[in-house]
Amino acid sequence: MAELRRLEGLTALVCGASSGIGRAIALRFLEEGAEVWGLARSADKLAAMGLAGAVVCDLDGLELPELPAAQILVNNTGGPPGGPILRAGADEFGRAFRRHVMASHLLVQRLLPGMEVAGYGRILNIISTSVREPIPNLGVSNTIRGAMASWAKSVSKELPPGITINNLLPGFTDTERLASLKKGNAERQGVEEAEVEAAWLASIPEGRLGRPEELAAAAAFLASPEGAYVRGQSLAVDGGRLNSI
Repeated sequence: MAELRRLEGLTALVCGASSGIGRAIALRFLEEGAEVWGLARSADKLAAMGLAGAVVCDLDGLELPELPAAQILVNNTGGPPGGPILRAGADEFGRAFRRHVMASHLLVQRLLPGMEVAGYGRILNIISTSVREPIPNLGVSNTIRGAMASWAKSVSKELPPGITINNLLPGFTDTERLASLKKGNAERQGVEEAEVEAAWLASIPEGRLGRPEELAAAAAFLASPEGAYVRGQSLAVDGGRLNSI
């Protein structure tokens, strides 16, 4: 990759930075010249990444510690457990809503004044292609991801010029989360994990799983000055799997 420094002079707070897509985004932002802070529950993993700082926090509690004055915020957290929606208890929806929608809302409220002073702000939400097409056996996740997208669209109408919010919709991406979902699907269906993955791959025109680094590349564009006129949008990075326009 040719060296890009599109985020020079900017500070980014990346939630879920200790693994998966969040980690790939944090590392890409570092390459792009940003001062990157990671937010996660694992202090050890954050410390090993060479970031500017770490915010050790469990977003489930909705109690935010002191945060850096970041112009870039990446809302990204682990999805709810899989399973049919009709088997989900009401408390599962409540926990997921707090972790995703409410925590993201509080983070935006906390960081927005600093973005306004800087005259620059980028808010990115890592959601899911289920925003467009619900995914079988992810009932709670489908519901909450849709709520996140609706929240973000509402926020996009109220943010001042120069501050944008957008969603990235990962498809089947090679992460620990996907491995966990594959195992759960295989157990529910009584098949081998390889059979579950084969079915996924058959639905993807690119014929492979996505890489976290590919989501990070899209995030870097949206976080940069080059992405200034993209606002309130949901961008699928899914190898062409979605059927919706």
